[in-house]
Amino acid sequence: MTVLINNLVVDTPEHERARQLSAKYEGWNAESILRDAIDHEFVGQIALSSSFGADAVVLLHLVAQIDRTTPVIFLDTDRHFFQTLQYRDELVAQLGLTNLINLRPALEDVRALDPKNVLFQSDPDACCDFRKTKPLAAVTKDYAAWISGRKRAQAATRKAMQIVEFDGRNFKINPLADWTAQDVADYIRAHDLPPHPLVEQGYPSIGCFTCTKPVEEGQDARSGRWAGQDKTECGIHLSVYDGGGI
Repeated sequence: MTVLINNLVVDTPEHERARQLSAKYEGWNAESILRDAIDHEFVGQIALSSSFGADAVVLLHLVAQIDRTTPVIFLDTDRHFFQTLQYRDELVAQLGLTNLINLRPALEDVRALDPKNVLFQSDPDACCDFRKTKPLAAVTKDYAAWISGRKRAQAATRKAMQIVEFDGRNFKINPLADWTAQDVADYIRAHDLPPHPLVEQGYPSIGCFTCTKPVEEGQDARSGRWAGQDKTECGIHLSVYDGGGI
């Protein structure tokens, strides 16, 4: 049965499956969740979406241990720090990932919507939409599920996040949902993985250089994203029913 609340679809068979999978995975470690999702629940129908940001190496390493051919989707917004692009290339080579999908905004959208490259100042939502949400939506329609690195501890908007969600079209697997910043640091150290070079410069969450600032001590990890604005999410994790997202 489908129920509408505030024009949002909140109960479908897919939503029920997401709830059941979340209950199933509660208490499992991240590797077990990923292995079951990749090798059992969504065989051949799952991809990893990676920002190649501060925490990205954890999921990339975990997925590489399970199946290096798993599609890894990177949103190349034309606004990334050059360190992020270098880090992407280094990690892909080091981990032996064989299926990187590098998505860029459509040239016609750049010309029509942001010809002077200043849209992030006047309408950051619109900038994220054509640089991130739209390209990702064009690709994720080909998959049943995608893996996200979001964590409940990152921000107040993510505290209630489930391990498995359904956004109206795709299942989202959040195997690191209950991880803390210390868990991430411990994993990186234990497996001798290279950190993103900007982390030591005060960037615990890294997006486009136009909209990311270092974080002051005591602030949450995402406070440097769109600092000084009400915006807290780029839009790729919004439901397809709420006027944004995929």
